[in-house]
Amino acid sequence: MTDSKIYLSPPHMTGNEQKYIKEAFDSNWIAPVGKNIDLFEQDIAQYVGAKGAVAVSSGTAAIHLALSILGVEKGDTVFCSSLTFVASANPILYQGADPVFIDSEPDTWNMSPQALERALLEAKKEGQLPKAIIVVHLYGQSAKMDEIMGLSEAYGVPVIEDAAESLGSTYKGRMTGTIGEYGVYSFNGNKIITTSSGGALVSDDMEALERVRYLATQARDPALHYQHSQMGFNYRMSNILAGIGRAQMEVIADRVKTRREIFNRYDEQLSFLPGLTFMPEFIETESNRWLTALTINEKEAGITSLDIAHEMVNQNIEVRPVWKPLHLQPLFRDKKYYSHQEGNSVSDDLYAQGICLPSGSSLTYENQWKVITFLTSLVERAEVKEGIV
Repeated sequence: MTDSKIYLSPPHMTGNEQKYIKEAFDSNWIAPVGKNIDLFEQDIAQYVGAKGAVAVSSGTAAIHLALSILGVEKGDTVFCSSLTFVASANPILYQGADPVFIDSEPDTWNMSPQALERALLEAKKEGQLPKAIIVVHLYGQSAKMDEIMGLSEAYGVPVIEDAAESLGSTYKGRMTGTIGEYGVYSFNGNKIITTSSGGALVSDDMEALERVRYLATQARDPALHYQHSQMGFNYRMSNILAGIGRAQMEVIADRVKTRREIFNRYDEQLSFLPGLTFMPEFIETESNRWLTALTINEKEAGITSLDIAHEMVNQNIEVRPVWKPLHLQPLFRDKKYYSHQEGNSVSDDLYAQGICLPSGSSLTYENQWKVITFLTSLVERAEVKEGIV
């Protein structure tokens, strides 16, 4: 067993965060307003190439605000990737709308344009097109945005990019989160950069972003007294957390580089093992490789991904299965789901075989080698036991 726990994706501080936090305290601007917020938003927008950004309390809040701006309400539907964390879909429920889940495809593990087209065609025939499409860029890998945006334009349905996991990833030279109408990022403690908690909404529609700021600050009307004409939310990021974000944005390029190096090392050292297939990187995209994900074919490897996960956890190595598809979650048991092909649910197969390895940018070479060595030993022992070799 390893002497200390090897975490999946822990926070990685730069050492410069205290400088900006101190500025917030020294100026006494610790509420959801101040210099750090303004500059953090500028940093985000400039880095991804969007015209503007709004820093909020979480990526979930950013999705909720995007849905609110798009007028999603009770009785509406929103199409959403199924292979993702529940936070991608919960805001649909907040608005009283119904999610419709779209399967993945094998090239990117993300939303299947084939399934999306089938769902849109059926919705049009029924006279109820969705109010929005939420497409997730899973584990840092961009979805097939040309196809998805083509369908968006053909059917007149706006796209929200859930880029919570893909800050720093690109699709044909463009940053993920800047291709659809709205882009969402998360700065949770496990993300590629963190503000401990927090998120951001980006867009080129500056008028819409001003509306987002209004809604995110309790929809307070411009009056000396406290006046509210509509329902708002308490979603703005604090000036203290934005200070952490400023320091983190200074190293985002290094964090992406390091995570890609970690992925490449796993790929080089483990790809020769039977049954192991790493998450692909689609043509003309570059993933930030937020998490190193792979599938394990039991018939070829002689061991299941779940067995590997249990064995590694017992060795103090934190690993996780890939996300359980939302159409399989009890919360959404009665919601519609469109598979990649009839009788072929890609996300089900990825969930059954997928696993994520420790990938944090602070992962040492020594600890990564421990993960590689132990995983190799598990597969080699399984091969001998099953008589594969």
